[in-house]
Amino acid sequence: MEIRDPVHGSIYYSDPEVAVLDTAEYQRLRAIKQLGYAEFSFPGATHNRYIHSVGVGHLAGITFDSIFKLHPFSKPSVKTRFRQVLRLAALLHDVGHGPLSHTTEQVMPPLADLNIKIYEDQAHLSSQAATVMNKNRRANHEDYTIKYVTDSQIAKTIRENFSDIQPLHVACLIDKSLHCPDDFFVDSGIDFRPILSQLVSSELDVDRMDYLERDSYFCGTNYGKIDLSWLIQNMTFHLLEGKMFLALNRRALYSFDDFLISRHHMHLMVYCHHKSIIYEEMLNRYLTSADCTFVLPGDINEYTKYNDYRLHEHLSTSSNTWAQRIAQRKPFKVLIEQHNTEESTKPELLKKAVEAADIEVIRTSSKNRLSKYHTASPEEKALQIYVVDQYDRWDQPAPINQSTEIFQRYAGARIIDRLYVAPENFAAAEKIIKTVKL
Repeated sequence: MEIRDPVHGSIYYSDPEVAVLDTAEYQRLRAIKQLGYAEFSFPGATHNRYIHSVGVGHLAGITFDSIFKLHPFSKPSVKTRFRQVLRLAALLHDVGHGPLSHTTEQVMPPLADLNIKIYEDQAHLSSQAATVMNKNRRANHEDYTIKYVTDSQIAKTIRENFSDIQPLHVACLIDKSLHCPDDFFVDSGIDFRPILSQLVSSELDVDRMDYLERDSYFCGTNYGKIDLSWLIQNMTFHLLEGKMFLALNRRALYSFDDFLISRHHMHLMVYCHHKSIIYEEMLNRYLTSADCTFVLPGDINEYTKYNDYRLHEHLSTSSNTWAQRIAQRKPFKVLIEQHNTEESTKPELLKKAVEAADIEVIRTSSKNRLSKYHTASPEEKALQIYVVDQYDRWDQPAPINQSTEIFQRYAGARIIDRLYVAPENFAAAEKIIKTVKL
């Protein structure tokens, strides 16, 4: 099947892959917007998680072909199998997302309600697995993704259409904490799972490559523009202690720096736009209120029926003040916005001054870092991306964070503090803050 994509052009999927795309569980992604409330700031940003995921699967295949074009696999079928399982993982990486935004994870059920059999089978294998699979915690969208991939119609479709791939193998590339019970990812004594999982999720993964280009295109901004073809052309591998890791040729290191900075600027200017933030905060206030009646089910078949439209319909019928503000497009308005590199006391002082006049104030603080490397878990940091030099045989491969100063230069967080008030109170609140001495 050919799909015409405005970002990547013609995208091709095989009949077995189309069988996965055609499941009701996957088609649900058509009704979940990629950027949630961003369309209120960027009217073109109405693209959905379906076309994003289709784009990610496409890039996974292209990147795999570039990296392994000269690698001598033991036999062609192994190369084909690795490429296919990577494409499936990339296609399915977002399938469990809840309606509109991550905010709806507030009303997801306890993990135990999902009855994820893979988790139960593996909970005893390691402390990391036990933490991830703790039944007492609240489920998140990653849990729903693993449920879809391993125990739903999607899992059945994978088994029926890919004789040499099991749903668990796909899940192992999406969730690094899962244990692979066989040698599926091993060829000629080399474990390929690290590099394949890094292509799905890492500092340089196909997910980010797609959403930066796609979000930039639909928002009409230049922040997310990246040198995609050059990055892919220079992605390679590094073999270390019997494991294959993702690597980048040194000549593309500046493009990698630009890739990280572009993503950072997209967060600051698009993903954390003041309108998106206030709508998400109002939704959060409704979902955590005592009279909220919107909950996401643990049953995966019922969960498939929940999308953006169902949430919008629910909000329009609720009598809750926050739900009605969202439904009627009457958000709180920005009173002040402050950008800092460290915590500031000014927003809180101004908030208290306005509240003293019996005016309700919402304070938000959006913290953004260039990279998740600074806060990554030890397990994540163990999966290093390496820099290699194809022109200098004496230059030893090194972790990418040691090969560029970009991580150190942007080590600190950028903090966007905002105060919001209801539009009808804006003039009075503005008058108050002008009299406050700091």
